[in-house]
Amino acid sequence: MTSEIDQSPSGSVDTDGVSTVQKPSRSRGLKLFLRDVLLILLAALLISFLIKTFLFRSFYIPSESMEDTLLVNDRIIVNQLEPKFMPVHRGDIVVFKDPGGWLSEQPATPQPGGVTGAVDAVLGFVGLSAPDSNDHLIKRVIGLPGDHVVCCNDFGQITVNGVPLDEPYTKLPPGTTKATASDFDITVPKDSLWVMGDNRYSSADSAFHFSQHSAHVYVPYSDVVGRAVVISWPINRWTVLDDYPIVFQGTDPKTK
Repeated sequence: MTSEIDQSPSGSVDTDGVSTVQKPSRSRGLKLFLRDVLLILLAALLISFLIKTFLFRSFYIPSESMEDTLLVNDRIIVNQLEPKFMPVHRGDIVVFKDPGGWLSEQPATPQPGGVTGAVDAVLGFVGLSAPDSNDHLIKRVIGLPGDHVVCCNDFGQITVNGVPLDEPYTKLPPGTTKATASDFDITVPKDSLWVMGDNRYSSADSAFHFSQHSAHVYVPYSDVVGRAVVISWPINRWTVLDDYPIVFQGTDPKTK
């Protein structure tokens, strides 16, 4: 007579012939859990990095040149598809690299050091922070390539291709009606932009550099990082940034 004992792969038999099941160790389960968490974090960081590199990224506002539209330390989200894949429009607020000597006119902002600086650098790598904001500028596009931009008419308004602009977004000193301090009469070169800060009398913009006879008055398209679309922080300032198409209505020479 043959004696048979039923054994499963995960089972064992005790001295009384009773089958028992071995449970996976807690340490092995913890290791699997930590592995899954690590993979999820790595995937999230990779996705964030790709979004920052090709689609959207964050910047903060280091100066007063765009008040009251943008305040110092506001955080903004920038669409990097413009101007690479989407056209720039008059009225757009754009972030751009220094076209030459512009940053020397901006007050320096201290950079965090130590652990704070290291964390900020890591967050900046994946697009969740903006440690390089001081290396960029932000202004509003007033003139596109070929536009004839003049300041100012008898009412103190800037004109674009002969059309006067009624600009509700500008901040002027009390009692001042002239749109900007410096007079100019220019035609925007090919592949370039004429940009101005909304805080007109406190902005080292195209008009300011024109008055200083600078060699770099315009912003080349190649220096534009993208268009600011949203104020993302602080929460009480969350808003979609307007490009005011009605202000620039009729300024396109093709529609006149």
